[in-house]
Amino acid sequence: MDHMSLDFQLVLLRRMADHNPDLVEDARRELGASLADMREANKRWQAMIRSPRARGAASRYRSVLGTPETVLTRKVGDLDCEAWLWPLPLWPDLRFEVLLAPNGAVWNEWLVRAPGASAPELRALEDLTPWSCTVDEAARAFAPARPLEGTAPTRWGLAFTAPDREGIRRECAAEFTWGLLQRLAVR
Repeated sequence: MDHMSLDFQLVLLRRMADHNPDLVEDARRELGASLADMREANKRWQAMIRSPRARGAASRYRSVLGTPETVLTRKVGDLDCEAWLWPLPLWPDLRFEVLLAPNGAVWNEWLVRAPGASAPELRALEDLTPWSCTVDEAARAFAPARPLEGTAPTRWGLAFTAPDREGIRRECAAEFTWGLLQRLAVR
């Protein structure tokens, strides 16, 4: 794994640490990185995006992650958008996706299920564990889901109703970081 890919995974983990410090700690160890490495990677990332000479988001991802493994066309409303996908060793069944508007602007950047990888079976609240699914998977499994405002730029929320183990339908709010489920609040 190259240094830039490692740094980028540490940046993703840094944002997830607020919700799931134990999972992040295990992942960081799996990558062979220290806490200081994670802090430094995040510091470099923040400096890169805040620099007065900062590249556009699309070219920044290309410079950090290289050429996308896959480039797809996704329909968003009436528009044909380009989706760039990169593998990340920490999450082999997922891909980091950057969705580009027709004018080249980045519309979205998050983790999605890899093409051809099987999605998790999401039938009840108990299936919604941290890091078990992506925003799209939860929204499809428990439609109709309503988007909620995220608490930070890389965070998303979904409100939906899902059955518990006994089949009782409950109101839920799921929080996602970089598109990956972090926690679920049940009312």
